[in-house]
Amino acid sequence: MKKGQRFPHLNMRLQFILLIIANFFVVTILSGTVTLLSNRLFHITLNISFMVWVLLLSTVISGALISYLSRRIFDPITKLENAMKKVADGDFNIRLDTNSQIDEIRSIYHSFNRMAEELSTTETLQMDFVSNVSHEIKTPVNAIEGYATLLQGESIISSEECAKYIDKILFNTQRLSTLVGNILLLSKVDNQAIQSHQSEFRLDEQIRQAIVLLEPLWTQKEIEFDVELDEMLYYGSQNLLLHVWSNLLSNAIKFSPPEGLIRIRLRQKESTILFYIEDCGPGFEESIKAHLFDKFYQGDTSHKQEGNGLGLALVKKILSLCNGTIEAKNLPVCGCRFTVTFPEQHP
Repeated sequence: MKKGQRFPHLNMRLQFILLIIANFFVVTILSGTVTLLSNRLFHITLNISFMVWVLLLSTVISGALISYLSRRIFDPITKLENAMKKVADGDFNIRLDTNSQIDEIRSIYHSFNRMAEELSTTETLQMDFVSNVSHEIKTPVNAIEGYATLLQGESIISSEECAKYIDKILFNTQRLSTLVGNILLLSKVDNQAIQSHQSEFRLDEQIRQAIVLLEPLWTQKEIEFDVELDEMLYYGSQNLLLHVWSNLLSNAIKFSPPEGLIRIRLRQKESTILFYIEDCGPGFEESIKAHLFDKFYQGDTSHKQEGNGLGLALVKKILSLCNGTIEAKNLPVCGCRFTVTFPEQHP
């Protein structure tokens, strides 16, 4: 027995049974003591048969009470214990019936089901993440290996073909570099609780900077911009928020048709900052809306080679660090709008 431990650990049901038995013996001893003292001190003779019937009735009631509590309390606790053992062994699909008439049992079962569901979701996300990372890295690596093998071959390759293979190798190298960078950044952001390296800067100027940085992409498609940005100071992480604007802007460019139009607005409403960006692309199907911000999810597979499905997931995570939100919806005629809201912040 450990120090400070008066009694060994007992099954809860057994403890209750022992308490009932102890109660029975205490009642018996007290009854006998009262009878003996009454006889010797006061010469009063008690009806022993009456005391016996009282004890027998007490025993029957105690047994019924044990049976009732076993069904209503101890059995649900045992069921919960067995379910928790299954979860500990990795079975996250176990669920408990929450129709109990006891509020506490029903609440505990409901909390257990939520826990098991969250663990199941987390495990699925982790498995999907590992699977997708492996696939996304393997694809450009295989492409690089294939084109490098062609360049190394003994057959005569024209200068045009050689240049084409080199371009393919560079494209897949950049794609791999971007993928690894996004994975590392997403992992870093996932482990942050607050914004790091904060400073005060102009939000409107940062958005203009993001547009300029992506000039090669939108000039190639001859895309026009309709931009209205209110002058606005913000205190936060410049690097993280630049990723937000760059990802949303590149996404709009990717899905906009040639000679399309992208509208960008930055407004302040009371103490809330409002940003939205609209493209004139095909929009998205409502069935995939719930997955737009999932890691590696790409609703339009025709643009699969232009991204890796981490951009919007990264945007949502960064905005959560800013206590912000992002929403997406299709526009009436064509295209879609991404709306970002987050509270203003000053040093």
